[in-house]
Amino acid sequence: MHEILTLPPDLLGDAWPHRAHGWAHRRMHRHEELEFNLVLAGRARYIVDDQRYDLSPGTLIWLFPAQNHLLIDESADFAMWIVVLRPRFLARTCRSVQTRPLLAVKPEGVLCRRLDQLTTQQLSDLLAREFATGTGQADRRNACLAYALMRAWEAHQRAASAEVGRDVHPAVARAAELLRQNPNALSLMALATRCGLSTPRLSRLFKRQAGLSLAAFRSRQRLQRFLDLYGRGRRLTITQAALQAGFGSYPQFHRVFHQIMGCGPADYRRRQSSGNHVLPAGAVAPAAGGRASWERGSDHPPAPHPGENS
Repeated sequence: MHEILTLPPDLLGDAWPHRAHGWAHRRMHRHEELEFNLVLAGRARYIVDDQRYDLSPGTLIWLFPAQNHLLIDESADFAMWIVVLRPRFLARTCRSVQTRPLLAVKPEGVLCRRLDQLTTQQLSDLLAREFATGTGQADRRNACLAYALMRAWEAHQRAASAEVGRDVHPAVARAAELLRQNPNALSLMALATRCGLSTPRLSRLFKRQAGLSLAAFRSRQRLQRFLDLYGRGRRLTITQAALQAGFGSYPQFHRVFHQIMGCGPADYRRRQSSGNHVLPAGAVAPAAGGRASWERGSDHPPAPHPGENS
């Protein structure tokens, strides 16, 4: 799905922090802007065309205009920076031999590298100084985007370890997309039919290539829906939101919630209300003064495509 991003008209692109269970695409998508993501904490997976990439702290991944991508299986503590850059900005900025690959629509070779902790921290601090809040001077933000692009690309080229993607069957990518759109719409048999495989074949492929079972992935998408429902101020009780999200009972919901989030729903809500979000050991913290941006999550994402569930 080709998506048209809504970016501030006076900026050469945009940057924002993303947290697990915040705003996220539910469909495979691509856009004309170059995108790079810098992972600060937790783990997740990207499906990029027919490849799967495992994300962890320090991962720097580039997403080019012709590459369909979908973020899946975020851990409860997952956090990263998302940066997108307009084509016209790249055309006048990337003129050297070293930066010319950034003009590609769909490059060859590895697009995912692992950065050391110091470099990750420096890039995070750079972005946090200008993009930790929703407003700022356009000229300064544009200068920050240009500098961040050059620093990120230099870090990519210097990185010692390249992350190699793993092949993903088109049916696995399709199943993940369908379950992200609506985890309750299709039975396992109907899902397999939509993906063009038998139920046993799809189940085996999905677990081997996506890294978790279809049932576990469906539970994670239901949990995402619960967090969306319960966090939107609709005055639903925990049980009402859990049932609307697709869980069959409160005990089932509570078991899944605790397994994925590491605490019960009431404890999680209290932590959210108090702002007590502690990144795990080894994670890269935001720069001083940028703490609020991680509570905000993705308050300033591009607008979803019409008809997209968000």
